[in-house]
Amino acid sequence: MLKGQRESFNILRENRKKGHKYVWFHAASLGEFEQGRPLIESLRKEHPEYKILLTFFSPSGYEIRKNYEGADIVCYLPFDLPWSVGKFLDLAQPSLAIFIKYEFWMNYLSQLQKRKIPTYIVSAIFRPEQIFFKPYAKSYKKVLSFFDWIFVQDEASQELLFAHDIHRVSISGDTRFDRVCNIAQENKGIPHLEVFADACKKNNQSLCVAGSTWAKDEDIIIDYFNNRPDLKLIIAPHEIGDEHLQQIILKIKRPYSLFSQLIKNRESDDDILNTDCIIIDSIGLLASIYMYADFAYIGGGFGSGIHNILEAAVYGIPVVFGPRHQKFNEAKGLILKGGAVCIEEGGLLKPLLDSWLSDKSLIENAGIASKKYVQDNVGASRIILDKIFIYTN
Repeated sequence: MLKGQRESFNILRENRKKGHKYVWFHAASLGEFEQGRPLIESLRKEHPEYKILLTFFSPSGYEIRKNYEGADIVCYLPFDLPWSVGKFLDLAQPSLAIFIKYEFWMNYLSQLQKRKIPTYIVSAIFRPEQIFFKPYAKSYKKVLSFFDWIFVQDEASQELLFAHDIHRVSISGDTRFDRVCNIAQENKGIPHLEVFADACKKNNQSLCVAGSTWAKDEDIIIDYFNNRPDLKLIIAPHEIGDEHLQQIILKIKRPYSLFSQLIKNRESDDDILNTDCIIIDSIGLLASIYMYADFAYIGGGFGSGIHNILEAAVYGIPVVFGPRHQKFNEAKGLILKGGAVCIEEGGLLKPLLDSWLSDKSLIENAGIASKKYVQDNVGASRIILDKIFIYTN
């Protein structure tokens, strides 16, 4: 990471083309990049006069997306120090700067304002407990005044900012809804999993996809799966190291296969048809896998917080997750609309799924609610881009 930050200046010297206008997008990590991706791709399509500079702070974003074709330049963001900020902006010379969700760098933002470069933050969420709103932290609140406009996800964030005399704010919604819809539209399917899902339907079995699971999630969902022959399972753990995969395998009491083993055997579907559980030991597939599920269990709710539930909900399936979801507006929204269920403790999964599997109309109705919630919240990217280019021009 340190080496990558030092190389950023060379990347800019070698790749920034003179005479072109650049829009600079900054994402802390991979999740924020995916959130901003609909904006990047819409801007590139609708405003080809601009080139795209994309920066990351963390290796998890940069290493995976350093060859992203939607940007003309990708590099690390140098540390927020006065000398490195000045050097970065001298080399990058952005016409616009767009920060995604949670990025508040004092020196970058103050320098952008001094240079009169229009600066925005998108898909932001604000809560009263954040440091900006503490009586002793006025210097942090000043950071918010450096933005030309703040696009927030919800009314609560807007009202909080208004109460603190910050008025260049509007509600745009969350660009992640746009992103998951794009993914679903582009999803070409995974042949091996299609065979597995088709076999489930023919045998009148339901299929659960458990995504981004941790050990506690796996204890809960695998224990239920082991005792329900009318349920099959695809499990995509958050960590796919050998040690963790072995821990999962030891919990499973029914026939299972690793996805990597199935794709090696291209001659026959027998291994797929004879397995009850597929363990996904590859990265980057989960958003496409949810299309095969009757319902999804989303991991992280018994740890630091749930993972992306919209990737599943977009396919019109109900989602289940643990109690750590309070910071996620989409989780609260889906619960309210009937498309999601929170289980406060592991023992509550069994009665919930027992009712679903005994009356499939419950799954169907919850899935309809789930899909409608996603569709009703699409469009943040359009709102943001329209506002930015009206404001900028």
